[in-house]
Amino acid sequence: MASLPWLQPRRIGVFRALMLGDMLCATPALRALRSAWPEAHITLIGLPWAAGLAQRLASIDDFLASPGWPGLPELPAPAPEQMRSFMGQVRRRHFDLAIQLHGSGQLTNALVASFGAECNAGFGDEKTGFPAADASRFVPWPERGNEILRLLQLTDHLGLPRRGVELDLPLTLEDYRRADALVSRKKPYAIVHAGSQLPSRRWPPQRFAAVADRLAATGLTVVLTGTASEKLLVDSVASAMAHRPLDLCGETDLWTLGALLASAQVLLCNDTGLSHMAAALGVPSVITACGSETERWAPLNRHKHRVLSHEVACRPCAHRECPLDHQCAKGLPVKLVTEAVIQMANGEVA
Repeated sequence: MASLPWLQPRRIGVFRALMLGDMLCATPALRALRSAWPEAHITLIGLPWAAGLAQRLASIDDFLASPGWPGLPELPAPAPEQMRSFMGQVRRRHFDLAIQLHGSGQLTNALVASFGAECNAGFGDEKTGFPAADASRFVPWPERGNEILRLLQLTDHLGLPRRGVELDLPLTLEDYRRADALVSRKKPYAIVHAGSQLPSRRWPPQRFAAVADRLAATGLTVVLTGTASEKLLVDSVASAMAHRPLDLCGETDLWTLGALLASAQVLLCNDTGLSHMAAALGVPSVITACGSETERWAPLNRHKHRVLSHEVACRPCAHRECPLDHQCAKGLPVKLVTEAVIQMANGEVA
């Protein structure tokens, strides 16, 4: 356990510039920070999309958008003037403590150390490096285990009591009002989400369609969701179905989608941000995990959330597009997924 040079740091900066699922997995660690230091002003430094999430989290007081950093894939490397502006904003906050909650630290420890905080903490070792004066506040990045529990190893190391492992996704009455305008909760429905940021993580749309038809045959309304950029993908699911789904692709923002999901009977999706939203909301889900590292990203509640995969030697996949024959996707049969989804929809948890 590491000791800190004060009992109550007043200004804390937390760096985690990642996508939706990654951010939701960090909420238990953020909750531990807030509980340990309730009077501190905590700033989340993340990708621009996360501003809305930061506004809703009780564990966060402030948000600063990261412009990117060389080597990080989420954004292109920033122009020098962007970086100067960003660093000026960071340093004007005069952090007492800057926390690298992004990952191993190989690429980001130098960035967080440049924030000018009085102290730094995070993940790191001799290979990734960290400020020598802060050595006691760094812990090696766990190479195995669930992402939620990996991140909590840092707050454990800092001596901060855990405040549960549940994920935070705060919804409002207005979110539910907008969702109700799209789908009536009077008739049970299932959400089928065939998209994913990376094509290598997608189960084939024709297989989603086959499972969706089985759901529709049980009397459930099938609701197709996706971003506007996934329209062609979602159209391919709809066109392959014998039953007519309710296609809401491109018609929901994050929060309306969350409220829509909260009232669903079951979710079928790839290993993507929506699967973590289901975990946060306690909605039964079946996840077709193609290419991803299932041990790391599977929801902790294995009774309510079924993660199905076909194991291949090249998992986890490092490619945007599969350079081989996408056997991790093709090897996952429709029958297995259908049986799991029907069971979940009927309340038959594993």
